[in-house]
Amino acid sequence: MNAGQRTSGVESHRVGVRASAIAFLAVAAACGAKDRGAGDASSGRAKTRVEVGAPAPDYSALSFAGDSVSLAKLKGSVVLLNVWATWCHPCRAEIPQLRVLDATYRSQGLNVVGVSVDMDGAEDAIGAFVREFQMSFPIWRDPEERVLSRFLVVGVPATFLIDRSGVLRWRRTGPIPANDTSLTHAIELAIAR
Repeated sequence: MNAGQRTSGVESHRVGVRASAIAFLAVAAACGAKDRGAGDASSGRAKTRVEVGAPAPDYSALSFAGDSVSLAKLKGSVVLLNVWATWCHPCRAEIPQLRVLDATYRSQGLNVVGVSVDMDGAEDAIGAFVREFQMSFPIWRDPEERVLSRFLVVGVPATFLIDRSGVLRWRRTGPIPANDTSLTHAIELAIAR
């Protein structure tokens, strides 16, 4: 390798690092952006910041059976909204914890809802996945991935705890670890409200 090839390699690396930094700043700006008046429920874009203490975005999808479902229809109950996909290995790791939370808190008013962002035509794979992992909670379908833009999700799994009045009380990008005390504490507080 001559000096010119090393320089172009270093320059390529710098361009890649710059592009990554710009992409990161764009995502960070979007996550912290205030309402710019451009978003609405039909466009799938978030109107406001998606942060703990703020109202959760409006969101609707289809149930696995094909019925229209929405967070608005669940208002008055506590919702743990978990965004996942069959191809996501970290999603698989957190399902036992979601099942424990569902079994522990369902009778106290918690509604665990799984939102699959698998593409259209993946119904058989989703059904097999749900059976394999014994997911007893409702599964919503969002092949257009509108939940990602509504909740400013940058990767799956992503989980959001929404209280009875529709306020976001806890959120995480990445799998929920077993016995996550921050989540169980937030659930118990939301149920008590």
